Amino acid sequence: MASIVIVDYGMGNVRSVAQALRHVAPEADVRISGAAADLIAADRLVLPGQGAMPDCMRHLRETGLVETLLDCVDRKPLLGVCIGEQMLVDASDESLDGTPTAGLGLVRGRCVRFDPAAGDAERPLKVPHMGWNRVTQVAHDGAVHPLWRGIEDGAWFYFVHSYHVALEDAGDAAGTSVYGAPFTAAIARDNIFATQFHPEKSAAAGLALYRNFVEWNP
Repeated sequence: MASIVIVDYGMGNVRSVAQALRHVAPEADVRISGAAADLIAADRLVLPGQGAMPDCMRHLRETGLVETLLDCVDRKPLLGVCIGEQMLVDASDESLDGTPTAGLGLVRGRCVRFDPAAGDAERPLKVPHMGWNRVTQVAHDGAVHPLWRGIEDGAWFYFVHSYHVALEDAGDAAGTSVYGAPFTAAIARDNIFATQFHPEKSAAAGLALYRNFVEWNP
């Protein structure tokens, strides 16, 4: 029986994620935990996030889980969701004091804020971006990522965010969307996959992505 731990550091939408995973994988042992021993013992990890990046990183560090996560990510599949995606990159412009917030540095990139000027003169872009957007799957070497299996290219997913990841290496992009201008909607590297959108709020397409994560063997 597969074991999946949703990392609980006090800032994630953990219960909704757990319900979605239990729905698509009723045979799996799905747990919500902030205990290092549970993360180490799990077969797969999900890193959610909700709120502001500085608060999320502070809470994660205060739990003492940063080193555990960095160790585990070398050995097992990890799915990041929303700010859980943003936390994987080097830094974010979202800040409490003007200093960029350091991330985990697992994927090269930086989180930047949507520019209201990307809209038109009469209708500036609303920030935060909230609602349903189509996601275009990004192919590398002629193939899209296994987590897109069975999901239509251009499927609708639900977003709530003011910042998005700007990648240093386009090869780490797994999906894109458009809000005023194109932005990264999903990233992938080795055994890491992460989405800016919320699969647990994205109806059938989101559930399919969670099911694919449970079955994924990178």
